[in-house]
Amino acid sequence: MHKLKTVAAAAISVLFLAGCGSGAGAPAASESASGGTSAGSSSETLIVYTNSNGEGRGEWLTKEAAAAGFTIEIVGAGGADATNKLIAEKNNPIADVAFGLNNMYFEQIKAADAIEPFTPSWSAEVDAELGDPAESKAYWPLVKQAILLGYNSDKFPADKAPRDWTDLWTKDEFKNRYERVTGLGTATAQLVFAGILTRYKDDAGDLGVSDEGWRQIEQYFQNGNPAVAKTDLFARIAAGDVDMGQMPSSIIPEREKSFKVNVDVAKPSVGVPFAVEQVALVKGTDKKDQALKFINWFGSAEVQGEWAQEFSSMPANKAAAEKAKPEVVEFSNSLKQQEIDWKFVQENIGAWVEKIELEYMT
Repeated sequence: MHKLKTVAAAAISVLFLAGCGSGAGAPAASESASGGTSAGSSSETLIVYTNSNGEGRGEWLTKEAAAAGFTIEIVGAGGADATNKLIAEKNNPIADVAFGLNNMYFEQIKAADAIEPFTPSWSAEVDAELGDPAESKAYWPLVKQAILLGYNSDKFPADKAPRDWTDLWTKDEFKNRYERVTGLGTATAQLVFAGILTRYKDDAGDLGVSDEGWRQIEQYFQNGNPAVAKTDLFARIAAGDVDMGQMPSSIIPEREKSFKVNVDVAKPSVGVPFAVEQVALVKGTDKKDQALKFINWFGSAEVQGEWAQEFSSMPANKAAAEKAKPEVVEFSNSLKQQEIDWKFVQENIGAWVEKIELEYMT
C-alpha cells in the first residue's frame, strides 16, 4: 500500500462513474476536460445523481463540465439511497444522468424501467462485459475499484495482520478493534456483506444463505466497534480508537496523507469484491440530447485520463487507463477479484439488508 502513497500528492478519491452516451448523431467529446472544442454549448441545466461527489470530485466535475459548455447540478446520495430515489421518481424523473452506482444498483434501476439503453461514442474503448450484460445496454462502465479491509500497518505488520474479514471476529486480537458499520445505505457496506454472504450460498438456507453464513454476519456485529457518526474511519485509526475497517481502494492514499497513518490491506484467498462504477441515461428526461452529449464528453478517454490523474482512479476506458498513474495500475493488478454471482446478489440484496438491519445491527 505504501506504493500508493506517492499518488497522494494530488487530491484522491475515485469517482464512481461510467460514461454512456450517444444516441443518434451525438457529437464527439471535447478536446480536453479543461477546454478545447465546446461539447455542450447549451444553457440547459442537467441534473446529475451520484454517490461520488465528495472530496472535491463534484466541484471538479462541475467546473470542467462548465469549461466544456455544460451546466450541471450534482445531487449526491449514498448508493442505495440514490437507487431508491431514481426508482421512486421513474414516472416523473428529476435527474437526467446518473453515475457512480455499481452493477448491482443499476440492475435494480433497470428492472424498474428507470433508465434507457444507448451506446456511448467511446463504447469500443471499454470492455462492455463490465457493464450491462444485456444486448441492449442501459449502463456502461467507467471506473474499477476494489472494496477492501484496510488496517493500521504500523500496529499490525503483515504477518500479524488479518488476512480475511472472518479473522476479525474469530481471532481475539482483532475483536473490538475493527470498525463495524451502523448503516447499510452505502455501496461499500453492501458490497462487503455481498462478498461474505455469497461464500455461504445455500438454496435451502434463509434468503439463499446457510445458517453458518448468517452466523458470520451476527459475529461481525457482535465483535465490532460501531462507527461514529461524522467521524472518518482514518481519524479513529489515527486516534487509536480502532485499527481497521472497510474502505474503497481509491481513498487510501489521500486519507493516509491527511491523517498521517499507514494502511495496508487484507488479501483474502477468495479475492476481494470489485465495484465497477457505471453511468446511465435517465429514462424520460426532457434533456436527452444534452444528457447524451455530456455522457459522451465525460466518458471520453481524454476526460477520463485527466480524471485518473486528478483522483488516482483506475479507468475502465482502456485509452484512459494508459494515462492512469503507474502506482494505481500496479496496486489494482496486485489484487485478486472475488468471483461473485451478481445476479444472485441483485435478487437478494434488498432482503439481506432488511434482515441485517432488523436482526443484527442493533
